[in-house]
Amino acid sequence: QVQLVESGGGLVQAGGSLRLSCAAFGSIFSINAMRWYRQAPGKQREYVASITSGSRGNYADSVKGRFTISRDNAKNTMYLQMNSLKPEDTAVYYCNLDIIRVTSPTIYAYWGQGTQVTVSS
Repeated sequence: QVQLVESGGGLVQAGGSLRLSCAAFGSIFSINAMRWYRQAPGKQREYVASITSGSRGNYADSVKGRFTISRDNAKNTMYLQMNSLKPEDTAVYYCNLDIIRVTSPTIYAYWGQGTQVTVSS
């Protein structure tokens, strides 16, 4: 079994910063790509950023230059440093990891439970 635990969300004023974490626990052999998505009220879930197993990051245009994605492979953890936050960044943020379990060579996609980020103007 594998579980993802997200943390770091909260309420912040516009221009502030938050750091999200997504930690994976369980029978993990390796983690390939890691991604962050977000979903604002009344909107579809959208891609925010991703990072490859080689730590190459990619970003949605809306967050480029403000957000930084990173990973710590030893801890099976992914981070999202969010700076210069705007009210339009308000959403529930979800992590999505491509995990290979110890018991199977198949890549499975796992989702975190989501963490609320609220940016006030």
